Amino acid sequence: MNCQSHVYRNTDPQLVTRRWFFRDCAVGLGALALAELLGAKVAAGPAPLDDPLSPKKPPHAAKAKRVVYLFMAGGPSHLEMFDNKPQLAKFNGTLPPPELLKGYRAAFIPPTAKLLGPKFKFAKYGQCGMELSELLPHLANVADDIAVVRSLETDAFNHAPAQIMMNTGSQQFGRPSFGSWVTYGLGSESRDLPAFVVFNSGKKGPSGGNSNFGNGFLPSVYQGVPFRGSGDPVLYLGNPRGIDNDVQKDSLDALQRLNSMRLDAVGDPEIATRINSFEMAYRMQSSAPELMDLRKEPKKVLDMYGAEPGKPSFANNCLLARRLLERGVRFVQLFHEAWDQHDGLVHDLKKNCEDTDKPSAALVKDLKQRGLLDDTLVLWGGEFGRTPMVQGGDDGRDHHPNVFSMWMAGGGVKPGLTLGESDELGFNAAADAVHVHDLHATLLHLLGFDHTKLTFRFQGRDFRLTDVHGKLVERLLA
Repeated sequence: MNCQSHVYRNTDPQLVTRRWFFRDCAVGLGALALAELLGAKVAAGPAPLDDPLSPKKPPHAAKAKRVVYLFMAGGPSHLEMFDNKPQLAKFNGTLPPPELLKGYRAAFIPPTAKLLGPKFKFAKYGQCGMELSELLPHLANVADDIAVVRSLETDAFNHAPAQIMMNTGSQQFGRPSFGSWVTYGLGSESRDLPAFVVFNSGKKGPSGGNSNFGNGFLPSVYQGVPFRGSGDPVLYLGNPRGIDNDVQKDSLDALQRLNSMRLDAVGDPEIATRINSFEMAYRMQSSAPELMDLRKEPKKVLDMYGAEPGKPSFANNCLLARRLLERGVRFVQLFHEAWDQHDGLVHDLKKNCEDTDKPSAALVKDLKQRGLLDDTLVLWGGEFGRTPMVQGGDDGRDHHPNVFSMWMAGGGVKPGLTLGESDELGFNAAADAVHVHDLHATLLHLLGFDHTKLTFRFQGRDFRLTDVHGKLVERLLA
């Protein structure tokens, strides 16, 4: 499916005129301001037929219609959380087998570093008997609702390229993110909020920066919009001191006239995107404060997430994600950059799981209770795993792309499934290997797309999220 069917795509730029914009889009700031002055409600309503974010039906039957991606940037240790390795404990402190290291390249440690046994205990949970670490007591309570993949593989072993690959299918900057592909293919069901919203928590933002949620060569209307965890969700959304509604109206109308004159002159659809962005900001001045006010949530819901209104946290972001999904936002991505344990493994993993385990499990529970889980795809994972070998004395692990784990729920994913396995030392995938491209192909399938046909023509060829790779992982499907 090549979605370049909107009026201004594949059209002579000189035909994308100001007159067309006002006639067909019918969303000018002047009209919005007039409606406000007349006391009319500036509300959602059907999107214009040629709006690139108008809701679209996927070409195939879809199990999922929206996505929330909990991205644990830094590389969570699969060996302490999801992939129990008794043999690794048995050989703790010994050198890895030489045949295992053939062609292996680590980020910082020599391949001959000694093996390090798991630092936490595992047990089986749920009717499915899923094996999880003691670090994840809340996730254990929803074991029968999630699927764990223990055999993921990637091509990159440093943070920025690995994060960009996990989110765009390529280690190179400039490719569209998964969220951008989804909104390009499906549009949005919200008129008052962006189609693709991003939150950050943890120690810092993701190493790959904005490329993790950028639009690449897709029109910029499909890029992720970063929200803050408290206050105005977007900087400068509110009027500055001394600016009333009349002054704002005059300013926006002036900007509209200037942008429309430029659109009329050059026909660049990015100018139409800019005008739409101002209009979205105008609507968000009323929709965003209501969204961000967690005080309206019942105490039992706040307690379930561990959320505290007014105090930014991963827990707050999980609850805000649910509120966004309820309001028609298509894709929400939460980055929590805190998982790079080259040392301090035990202390930092405990802290990370205290911050993320409860709200992640609460999000699954909450969506299920509200009847949203069946058609919402929930993803949890990072860019790679950690080495079976030690770094930093006896309390750290290096980056490891050969095999790692993630979990997912809802949206047509088979609940209670444990897919794939690593070898006895947690070094390589030993069964049902799932490359990043295979993961992307499967996620797009759940959203109603053939990953080979959701394309965009750029620089003379059709690009897609999976590039020229990817196969469907049928065992993941419910």
